[in-house]
Amino acid sequence: MDTTDMQIQRITEMESRLDSASDAISRLAGALAAYEDIQESYLVLENYYGSTEWRENFEADEAGKLPEDLKRGVLSEDAVYNLIQDHHELMEHMQKIVRKNSI
Repeated sequence: MDTTDMQIQRITEMESRLDSASDAISRLAGALAAYEDIQESYLVLENYYGSTEWRENFEADEAGKLPEDLKRGVLSEDAVYNLIQDHHELMEHMQKIVRKNSI
């Protein structure tokens, strides 16, 4: 393989890496912007979970006082807890990535 062929191969490979990295960074930037937009809402939900209000709503649901067609995933004992766990794991994952790329 001559020098020109090697250069073309290297440039083609690096161009592919550029395209992949650009796409991933663009998607991550969009996801982080969406994540940032929901932060206040997430914190309100996190504070609601396990609060007196949540307990009262949970008990009202258990007593059949709420409409049957009311969406009530927030009253399940797993949905919000799992979201909080997922959030915690995501924060740890992002911190590892930052530490790894800061060296």
